[in-house]
Amino acid sequence: MNFNSHSDAVVAVAASLINTLTEGEARGRAYVLPPAGPERREAVTAALRTGSRRAREVTDAEARELAGVATELRVVFDAIEAGDVDTAAEQVNRLIDRFHARPRLDRHDGEPWHLHFHGKGDSRSDEWAASCATGLAIVLGSELHDRLGVCTAPHCDRVYVDISRNGTRRFCSTACQNRVKTAAFRARAGRS
Repeated sequence: MNFNSHSDAVVAVAASLINTLTEGEARGRAYVLPPAGPERREAVTAALRTGSRRAREVTDAEARELAGVATELRVVFDAIEAGDVDTAAEQVNRLIDRFHARPRLDRHDGEPWHLHFHGKGDSRSDEWAASCATGLAIVLGSELHDRLGVCTAPHCDRVYVDISRNGTRRFCSTACQNRVKTAAFRARAGRS
């Protein structure tokens, strides 16, 4: 499922930032943020590269700012999971307003002109926040808002973007899917 190439990329970055920079549970265990410093910078840079191999290394300040953005982006996924599209849309609108998101046609890396979303340009974190918010707005403004989700596996609250053809994804990863299948198999085997 493709929204459009840039939207796909920034929505994937939004999910990756949330999964990297928000505490909770992941794959059956408590998820703790990478420690501040080099580990967090590397993790955030990897999250940004989900949507752009050209993303440069982040600074400590940018990692800190993006952690705040990730918390705000998580509200969107949690609201969609709860069936509350209105709250998700209102949160996206707040982010678009706060980061002054605006569209711009760009051409780079030999690609044709395509739509990008930029912020007011005060910081790189603001630029990514504006891009992620606008990408999520495109998803929420379509009939595909249910493609945003929170893992349904026990003890996991990581988010995902369902890009499958049939739109039936329920888990953040195959590891969580396998955990659930294994538990169900063991439960059935124990009843026999």
